[in-house]
Amino acid sequence: MEIILEIIVPVFGIVGIGYVAARLGWFRAEATKGLSSFVFDFAIPAMLFRTMATTELPHQIEWAYLVSYFGGGYGAWLIGSLASYLVFRRSGAEPAIAGMTAGFSNTVMLGVPLVLTALGDQATLPLFLIIAFHSWQLLSVVTIQAEAGLGAGQDMRSLPVNVIKGLVKNPIIIALLGGVLYNIAGLPLPHVVDTLTGTLGRAALPCAVFAMGASLAGYRIAGSVGEAGIGVVLKLVLHPILVWVLATHVFAVDPLWRDVAVILASLPVGINVYLMAQRYQAGIAPTVTAVLISTALSVLTVAGVLTLLEVR
Repeated sequence: MEIILEIIVPVFGIVGIGYVAARLGWFRAEATKGLSSFVFDFAIPAMLFRTMATTELPHQIEWAYLVSYFGGGYGAWLIGSLASYLVFRRSGAEPAIAGMTAGFSNTVMLGVPLVLTALGDQATLPLFLIIAFHSWQLLSVVTIQAEAGLGAGQDMRSLPVNVIKGLVKNPIIIALLGGVLYNIAGLPLPHVVDTLTGTLGRAALPCAVFAMGASLAGYRIAGSVGEAGIGVVLKLVLHPILVWVLATHVFAVDPLWRDVAVILASLPVGINVYLMAQRYQAGIAPTVTAVLISTALSVLTVAGVLTLLEVR
């Protein structure tokens, strides 16, 4: 009950408020777009830069931690792709989208506020280490798999350039890299910069989850419940189990870092999966359905994960 009242209700409650406000027309689509732009272009980058500039960095990258998280994600991804291909007889880019559905978490809009609320500032470094590797890596993999499924060799050859362009233009990646470089330089953060980024950063968490709820209001259950259901089970159940097994029984990952990885793995399907489905015009109906169902069910599954991890 303590977990529900202190962690689940504040985070998912704001998601619900955003969703209801948008559905009732109290918060319009253009306002949602503007808030999302503020969150991703300013608030979260400010928070990330300040955090990475002032946090004591590890002497080396925790590869066991990253392999545990992404290994679990790719395990669920592989099963999702195979189920799409073998069970539902999908082809082209659709198995890639189904795999991404099973292994791509909503790490920024929901993961950042949830992890920091549940575990506190001590979870900042492992949280943002995964975020630094998350989107660009998984989006690259789904692009490669989708293009291979479609047989578009020309697009495959241009992939490295497109990935680099995406990274250079991504405010979150720029903020992470900038903060790390500033930290390595050993310079103290000027008071005015610390105050400015701290103030902007405090707006990031509530605005992010509100924007997520408002964004979800624009989607509707689109059918293909069977396919979506498999993706939801793989995402909410198999993904966190695989991460926990790898972090606990294959690698000796620090308990705090392990908990961050498992919580992130237990999150619902990220909206980027829907954007990729739209890009390739493949698997749109099951993707939209999976995003909505997994977000609703994650209220229960995340609470279960937090209880099993004994997060207090």
